[in-house]
Amino acid sequence: MIRLHTVATVALLLVFGLWAACGNDPRARRADSELGGSILVSAATSLTAPFTQIGQNFTRAHRAVDVQFNFGASSALADQIVAGNSSDVFASADQANVTKLDDAGLLAGRAAVFARNRLAIVTKPGNPEGIRSLADLPAAGVISLCDLAVPCGKYAAQALEAAKVSVPEGRVTRGQNVRATLTAVTDSDAVAAIVYASDAKGAGARVATVVLPDSKNVIAVYPAVTLKAARNAMTAKAFVAFLRGAKGQRILKEFGFLAPA
Repeated sequence: MIRLHTVATVALLLVFGLWAACGNDPRARRADSELGGSILVSAATSLTAPFTQIGQNFTRAHRAVDVQFNFGASSALADQIVAGNSSDVFASADQANVTKLDDAGLLAGRAAVFARNRLAIVTKPGNPEGIRSLADLPAAGVISLCDLAVPCGKYAAQALEAAKVSVPEGRVTRGQNVRATLTAVTDSDAVAAIVYASDAKGAGARVATVVLPDSKNVIAVYPAVTLKAARNAMTAKAFVAFLRGAKGQRILKEFGFLAPA
């Protein structure tokens, strides 16, 4: 009888395990069912690739959730939100634009830094101009830089100023965001550009990358925050938490971002 009881117990456990694995365990479904509805995430252009994948992972974990993205320059997105854009989450490539929204009383809480980034120089494949550092840019030809109003433009200006390098404005073409700035090189409108290291990595063989040493680099900080106007605050907060969690951090690292300090 003892042997039969043991076998029966094991069988019941196996059946229960299969039942749970098929998604019938209410305990497994409970966490998933707590979140639902749609959220709109306004995020910096440089986050396009990782956030697209993060959104897919987040919705797989929470099947009743739909995540939509509005990508653009952080400064433009902040202006849209101030003007009444109904985003749930704002993810910026700098702190300044989050502060702008905080000063306007539009944040639901404190922003959380979820990633950092470096700058890099990109050139045409093979680096035909032989660019090795920021000091080579003034004599290289047309240089693509982000507009000074957007974070990548401000970071590039800081790096050039610290290196005591001045590129004549007449030899500069400016992009409205980091993607447009990099595209100037791939479309042969510029010989080089200063962009985020993550964008340089994402461009792959379309560009050659010149790594800037830490002493000549500027670190970009990426904060995310739930907005007061969020229509789905619980899911918005969960998305921000997901960014800082193990899965979100793994994806960001794969796309060339640094962990938050």
